[in-house]
Amino acid sequence: MRSAERLVLPGVGAFRDGMIGLRARDLVGPVVEFVRSGRPLMGICLGMQLLMTEGTEFGDTSGLGLVAGRVVTFGADGRPVTGKIPHVGWSKLAPAGRWAGSMLDRIEPGSSVYFSHSYFPAPTDPAVVLATASHAGIDFCSFIRRDNIQASQFHPDMSGAVGLAIIRTFVEQRG
Repeated sequence: MRSAERLVLPGVGAFRDGMIGLRARDLVGPVVEFVRSGRPLMGICLGMQLLMTEGTEFGDTSGLGLVAGRVVTFGADGRPVTGKIPHVGWSKLAPAGRWAGSMLDRIEPGSSVYFSHSYFPAPTDPAVVLATASHAGIDFCSFIRRDNIQASQFHPDMSGAVGLAIIRTFVEQRG
């Protein structure tokens, strides 16, 4: 990791278990060090969530703290949930910020991407949110960018041509 040009923080699973796994493998320090070096990091699904300050899945758990915010479940803020949870399937991305220069640069607003989750990040600073999606009557954060960190709640690896364009942009972007 110390010599890598880019880092992908993937993940499928629960927030608490993900942090336990990172700690058990002594990876928290190296991931934080990598981000502080200014090199690009891409988070995917749980990997995006772990970037946050705190997660609430199976109890409050401290995250990596690289992006201020909490990971919450649908309806945690009191909004009524009008659909099935977990959210498994395709949803359209809606712009919440400027996509130019981000990993979303090559895709069209309204593109469909694949999700599989019950929790999502709620960043403290709305300026880091570049895209949202909607499920169960709730608009939620689906893509963030802060400095050299870019992350998706959806799975670009399972999102066909749109996902490949996102990954290709991450690989080809400078610094």
